[in-house]
Amino acid sequence: MTTIAIPWHSYLNRRMLICVFLGFSSGLPLFILLSLMQAWLAKSGLNVKALGLFALVMFPYTWKFLWSPLMDRFSFGSLGRRRGWMALTQGLLFIGIGCMGLLDPITQLPLIAFMASVVAFLSASQDIVIDAYRREILPDNEQGLGGAIHVNAYKVAGMVPGALSLILADLMAWQPVFWITAAFMLPGLLCTFVINEPKVYGAPPKNIREAVVLPFREFIARDGWKKALLVLGFIFLYKLGDSMATALATKFYIDLGFSMTQIGAIAKTTGFWASIAGGIIGGVWMIRMGINRGLWIFGVVQAVAILGFAWLAHAGTSTILLAAVIGFEAFGVGLGTAAFVAYIAKTTDPRYTATQYALFTSLAAVPRTFINSSVGFIVAQTGWFNFFIICFILALPGMLLLPKVAPWNEK
Repeated sequence: MTTIAIPWHSYLNRRMLICVFLGFSSGLPLFILLSLMQAWLAKSGLNVKALGLFALVMFPYTWKFLWSPLMDRFSFGSLGRRRGWMALTQGLLFIGIGCMGLLDPITQLPLIAFMASVVAFLSASQDIVIDAYRREILPDNEQGLGGAIHVNAYKVAGMVPGALSLILADLMAWQPVFWITAAFMLPGLLCTFVINEPKVYGAPPKNIREAVVLPFREFIARDGWKKALLVLGFIFLYKLGDSMATALATKFYIDLGFSMTQIGAIAKTTGFWASIAGGIIGGVWMIRMGINRGLWIFGVVQAVAILGFAWLAHAGTSTILLAAVIGFEAFGVGLGTAAFVAYIAKTTDPRYTATQYALFTSLAAVPRTFINSSVGFIVAQTGWFNFFIICFILALPGMLLLPKVAPWNEK
């Protein structure tokens, strides 16, 4: 039987457009916490150790699997199970992000930490339902490109708090900057109101016990405990080095002597275009070569990109080098993340989408939440150059698990 090759552009359909809007909505709150809040607090005088500890406010990303069964079990309102939860979290995020900017970093730091935790909780909850929605509307042959487009839109969202908002912060007070940034949640909310509920694979859980027990039982029974632990270990390790390397990126650029406008206009916009290229190229390549080989090739590029930061730390202030290093890093990470997201989707059973997807992405968020909180202390002891070398070394263990969890020749 002859296999007919389907051109990649035939996959660009309404489902992919939905991935754009929901991916943007998913990424915006996280990058507000990583970029905008970091710059806000750094400009208010917080030192690198305190900024590193602020990574702990993102603990909901690590523990979201605990309440994900509730989002599988319950629905409310006329929007349905997935769209109802999306609309609720998106509306509350708009309010929470805007209100956070009304606080004073000098006198209200504990309250800022609390508000940031609330935003992180709402953002993690939004991710649960958006990931489930995307997994359920995309057929298996579109998971790779759909994941790449989602990651691409996710990265594009980072350009708002990481570029536009930083430039605005040089022109106006922080309060309107936060409300302007929060307004970018509204397109995702509008998308939620116009899209349809996805097809349900089997009956939804009848009770909380089914919603909690069945997803974990299926994952373990699929290939046994050993394979399950290998998969979980790979998900934890694959992006560990990259996550640590970019944890205090804005602080790193400031320490090198770059201005806020330079960081916004040069570093972030270069990353913007490079991440778009990485997402598009990654998605198209995965259609041809498959998700497994994408994890191998893109993982190597992602790891090598970390060394660019070490080069920049050694060279010092150079706008051309800054643009080149950030561009290559964004391109490599865009590739790696696209394959990683597609792998997680492929590993999820459609019957238990929200809970299993939340478990996997929670594990992937552990480095960003807990390990990244120690980054400030590591930098203080080693300096930026040695820190990035350490991050490169930590990127290797995940690659070493690929022969077991994603064999090169397995389709």
